[in-house]
Amino acid sequence: MSVVERVAVGVFRPLGRFLALGRFLALPVLAVTLALTPGAPAGAQPIPGLAGNQTLPDAQAMANRQFVQAMESIKKADQSYDLQEQTKLLLQADKLLSNILVQSPESPLAVQLSTNQFVGDFDYNDFKSRIRSLACNDAQSTGCFLYRIEGLIQPVDYPITAPRWDWLSLAVAHYHLGDKERTKQIIAPFIAAFRRAPPVTDTGRDLFLGRALALTGEVDMALDITRRINDCSTRIYNLTDISQALIWKGDKGQAGKLVEEAAEYAQANNCAWELGLVAEGFYRAGNEARAHTMFLNTVEEQFSRFKDRKGNCCAPELAVAAGDLGDPNLALGLLRTVQQESPWTIPAVLGRLGARGEMQLATTYAEQVQDTDIKAETFVQLMADALKTGDRKQAEALSGRIDKLLSAGTDPKPLILAQRARADKLLFKDQRWRNTYLAGLSAAERSNSGDTQRKDIAVPMLAALVEIETGTPMLQ
Repeated sequence: MSVVERVAVGVFRPLGRFLALGRFLALPVLAVTLALTPGAPAGAQPIPGLAGNQTLPDAQAMANRQFVQAMESIKKADQSYDLQEQTKLLLQADKLLSNILVQSPESPLAVQLSTNQFVGDFDYNDFKSRIRSLACNDAQSTGCFLYRIEGLIQPVDYPITAPRWDWLSLAVAHYHLGDKERTKQIIAPFIAAFRRAPPVTDTGRDLFLGRALALTGEVDMALDITRRINDCSTRIYNLTDISQALIWKGDKGQAGKLVEEAAEYAQANNCAWELGLVAEGFYRAGNEARAHTMFLNTVEEQFSRFKDRKGNCCAPELAVAAGDLGDPNLALGLLRTVQQESPWTIPAVLGRLGARGEMQLATTYAEQVQDTDIKAETFVQLMADALKTGDRKQAEALSGRIDKLLSAGTDPKPLILAQRARADKLLFKDQRWRNTYLAGLSAAERSNSGDTQRKDIAVPMLAALVEIETGTPMLQ
């Protein structure tokens, strides 16, 4: 049987025995069946949740009609060699199936579709993935980039018990660059997991929800989740992350209040290790005097507390705060103590020093970094600093350093290519970065195949894409 015939058997259960008796063309019979389907019995009452004044039999009949039409569109698309016609037919089918969910939500078909049950041999989840892949009709479109990055991410294990910043990063990227409905589909299971077993003291048990929700416009929900967490690191990280999201939205007033809340929580709960985060939060919110005071007090306290523990002096966040608030040599000294365990601090600290005019110092330090991915990211950050001060010559010199990293060796360099794309966007302000990013994405797919899978590759690819498109480092 064709796909339409097989699906028809699943949809029209009362006809199942008759359909099994012999071969016939499904659509003419279905058309006749639909035409002869009796209307709602006299006196039937409309059912809440159905479109207009529909009764349940009306809804079922309409859903069945739309489903058969959708299957026929899919069949025609599968038989077409014309890309535009195929796309048009698949989008028609998607609209018909979406209409079933919206107009006839109480119908059996809607229930099957919304719960990802097979209807005959039709898999709605696979079909939606196929619809998303249509973005790749234009291989350099942002939608196609997001679709291909999703293929790099390991599937979610259910029940959800561990943080998955890769999936939540994808949700944030979709919110700002792609499909907001997709954002909700990704985040919803994590919200459900949190509500089933809300964390109390375990670090990170909010599953990164606070940050993801704040970056997708759900600040109140992010705060509700955050204030249920009684753990210094997670509570303060979330509050300062939400504060940063508000600053990007232009709400410095509310952002400052959240940093004050973080400071009060830190004081009440002896959260000494996280004070660098709070100091940096005050600085970003525009309260530089408070930021400097807290930073200096924290450095003095932590130096005295850990003076006999070489290499274990301070939190990495304190090194980052030093990039904005401390003496440059102090910032580099702190960076040396934390960069091995927290390599993300290298571009963060050096970028801040570059923004303060310490370009030569920061560039010299960056040249000594061994990790080429981190080195490339740092060069791009310093390029941005140089361009902000109008020093294009310095920016182009840093761009040349990235090219040298790319030309060294023959191994795939997806993350360096992603940073090259960021550099292209900074330098040229046009769309040529898409060619470079596409090359990086293809390299990422090659490096993520077979026995050479890199589980850490999707998030930095997303971070680069979001920063290129929005100008904001929200996933860094």
